[in-house]
Amino acid sequence: MNRKAQELAVIFKGKKEEAVYVNAAECIADRSSAISGVLPDGKSSSSCPHVQVVAWCLGILCVILLSAVIALCVYSTHESERLVSDLKQLKDNQTTLLAVNGILESRNTNMTTENLQLKTEKSNLERRIENMTLTHAQWSLDAYCPKEGNSQERQCKACQQGWIHSSSLSSCYAIVDEKDYSKQKTWEEARDDCRGKNSDLVIIGSLEEQKFIYEHNWGLTSETSGYWIGLTDAAGSWKWVDGSDLTEDYWIKQPAANAHCAISLQKTRPKGWNAVDCTERNRWICEMNALSV
Repeated sequence: MNRKAQELAVIFKGKKEEAVYVNAAECIADRSSAISGVLPDGKSSSSCPHVQVVAWCLGILCVILLSAVIALCVYSTHESERLVSDLKQLKDNQTTLLAVNGILESRNTNMTTENLQLKTEKSNLERRIENMTLTHAQWSLDAYCPKEGNSQERQCKACQQGWIHSSSLSSCYAIVDEKDYSKQKTWEEARDDCRGKNSDLVIIGSLEEQKFIYEHNWGLTSETSGYWIGLTDAAGSWKWVDGSDLTEDYWIKQPAANAHCAISLQKTRPKGWNAVDCTERNRWICEMNALSV
């Protein structure tokens, strides 16, 4: 009995090993034909489905990797071109900035030079002004306080030498009595001369001052000759050179429409003013404040 059981076990074991061998052979055949999906007998393989899944996954993965590689190549090429373009633009900008910097440095050099020149001119002008101030102060001292005789003592006066003093009016008057017509001046020229003397054309602000002017007959021989005074017609309104309006006048006759400057006539009866063309040539009277001494 035991002997038959052993024989049956041997037979079963041999058949089991044969079945395993057959299954292994079929799997090997299936694997060899997994790519085509067809078994050697021409039928579809169904005994090892996991092999087909792996194959398909590997194929899809390869496609994805290939697409990624192509995309990276395209992106890399585009970025490379952009970077080359940006680099070229930066180089162009650098060239432009260097050129502008060169221009600015040149201008800065020029401005530095000009600044030094201006400082030098300023220093020279300051010295000239200082010298002029000292000269003017000395001139004023000599004009108002001249030295008398051989002594070094100065005697100060209210007016400069050659000027007429009116103590009641606190003014000094310079009468420029040029007899040579070629040396006489227009109204503007006469005023410039007075300004050069630190004065201006005379302003007759009262009857007292008018009489003072009349009382000084400076040798005029013609009734039409006169002295420029500081009165002009500005846009139809007569004004003095200090900007004040004419409030009290001494016209011999009313001014003509084309006469815009006034002269004082000394030889007429009655004495007074006459309006004439400003470009005529006449003598003139300057006035300045008297010095308090």
